[in-house]
Amino acid sequence: MTEKKDYYEMAKKQMRLSERIVAALPGFRGYKEKELRRESDKLIRNHLYLKLSGAKKDVKDIFQKLSDRRSFDVLTDLDRLVAKLDRVTEKVNHASYGYSGFFDVVKIQEEALDRMINFDNALLDYVTKFVDEAAAFKGEIMKQKFDKAKERVQSLTEALDDFEQSFDSREEEILGVK
Repeated sequence: MTEKKDYYEMAKKQMRLSERIVAALPGFRGYKEKELRRESDKLIRNHLYLKLSGAKKDVKDIFQKLSDRRSFDVLTDLDRLVAKLDRVTEKVNHASYGYSGFFDVVKIQEEALDRMINFDNALLDYVTKFVDEAAAFKGEIMKQKFDKAKERVQSLTEALDDFEQSFDSREEEILGVK
């Protein structure tokens, strides 16, 4: 929870003088604020992506150690977890961030962009849980503690499933239909 930041406010504070002057112009202000919201959300999602990528490295290290040990009873489930983690990580990386075309039926308004930022910020809890569990599991494996490997893989899979399910409801949340 301590990682959560108000990226939108940080972005507003970091605007150059020329950007602030232009942002004060009628008609441009709304455009600039939408752009800041989109960029803020992009920063949050990039942060989620980087954390998941770090956890992916930990999970692959675990997979390698268990492969070396020939723990075949765990490897199938762990292989599925690695594949799912790859897919979910890329889903986060390539998610849309609030643009709608000029002729699109549904227009993305500031309130929706704010919901998107808040929603993506809340996803950090899921990612932090997954990252912490992966790091703890890797620590156990590096200390040659293999007795709870199957339970750990199941727990990681459930944590990733929870994150993905929440992430998949993102579009509904943004549009306010949830």
